Amino acid sequence: MGEFAKTKAGVDASEKKTLGEGLFRKCEACGDAVKKEDFERNLEVCPACGAHFHIPAERWIEILADAGTWTAHDTELIAADPLRFVDTKAYPGRVEAARASTGVNDAILAGTAKIEGRSVQLGVFVFRFMGGSMGSVVGEVITRLMERGAQRKQPVVLLSCSGGARMQEGSLSLMQMAKTVAARAKLREAGAPFISVLLNPTTGGVAASFALQGDVNIAEPRALIGFAGPRVIEDTIRQKLPDGFQRAEFLLEHGMIDMISTRQDMRDNIARIVEYLAG
Repeated sequence: MGEFAKTKAGVDASEKKTLGEGLFRKCEACGDAVKKEDFERNLEVCPACGAHFHIPAERWIEILADAGTWTAHDTELIAADPLRFVDTKAYPGRVEAARASTGVNDAILAGTAKIEGRSVQLGVFVFRFMGGSMGSVVGEVITRLMERGAQRKQPVVLLSCSGGARMQEGSLSLMQMAKTVAARAKLREAGAPFISVLLNPTTGGVAASFALQGDVNIAEPRALIGFAGPRVIEDTIRQKLPDGFQRAEFLLEHGMIDMISTRQDMRDNIARIVEYLAG
């Protein structure tokens, strides 16, 4: 017998293992081994169980916007540090590191696009930038997004994916909750629709402000949506929470959101809602 055991196909067992590496992914929800290309082709949704896994903001823009219609706005805005906040690292250093690693200036992309030929103002949170946290830049970008929608009488479609307010900006980040809600009120007064899409997770100050104020609130399956986390709530009220608490299905059952959409159907659902609400 040779130095290495042989498989029935005559390939070294060690070589077979190497050939398989990188070709399959184990679904974290159901445990099935699925070809990576099948995951990618299925928009990072497990073909076996339907579990939705994170995709970057740029991919969302590709999925939703008509080809060649995306124009980014407000990309020059960069977070300041008026509080001179330092934990284990100075805040400007954290922002710079996030910019270098993500290729974006802050935790949101916003611009003008078309969905099925209709112009919309489109915003998508960038979760890889400090957990999609909302600081002064994110609040300003969302406010401008709403203001453009109001001025142009265009629908606003905003996809939220965030851990909440950015703690390094303290009360300045909390101010963005009121600021964005005020901008949303102006959008309503202008008669322009707001479609809010809640991805996994949408929590903290983002969930407690504009994210649940859509004319239509859509969530992805099993998305975590809420203000404080379940563990914090249980420790506070000293009660066991119901199964599925703060998941999209629970919120739909209790009237907090209007619909749940799979990723594959999201573009069609948004286009249909935009057409209906915008006339």
